[in-house]
Amino acid sequence: MLVHVGSKNPTKINGVKNILSKSDEFKDAEIVGVDANVEEFGHPKTLEETITGAKERAEKVFDGSDLSVGIESGLALFPETKSGYMETTVCAIYDGKQYHLGVAPAFEWPKSMLELILSGQDGSQAFKSLGLTTQQKIGAENGIIYELTNGKIDRTKLNELAVIMALIHLENTELYG
Repeated sequence: MLVHVGSKNPTKINGVKNILSKSDEFKDAEIVGVDANVEEFGHPKTLEETITGAKERAEKVFDGSDLSVGIESGLALFPETKSGYMETTVCAIYDGKQYHLGVAPAFEWPKSMLELILSGQDGSQAFKSLGLTTQQKIGAENGIIYELTNGKIDRTKLNELAVIMALIHLENTELYG
């Protein structure tokens, strides 16, 4: 089985590899990162945009594969939070006919970062603008979440959690049809 991941970002590719290798059905799958030709910098500002981004990544790289995976992080309106928003990660697994979606845990950005993201920067750019990193694309390494959680969780793990949730449909077809 060939699985395309709609990104060259190692945190996304490794997140998919790590989880599929633990699945009875998908453990022997070949996982290949494929450039999905999406805007390099940009940040979804709504849950709908984040879902759409994950689905587009998966669909763009499906050709020639048995399954494709799109992973996208972005903002979601979230009542009762300090800023009104939380950041989450959506995984879309595409089988050529339908999408299987999963969502990772969400966290709130510091207000100064959120303002930069809402004004057009992505998370990496905002983190760098605030002098909190010198990395150009921190999201391709441990991610900002690693810094915000003092090393308790990294971006690969967040991606893994989204993949686990998306796999629920595919690993329990008798329940979901």
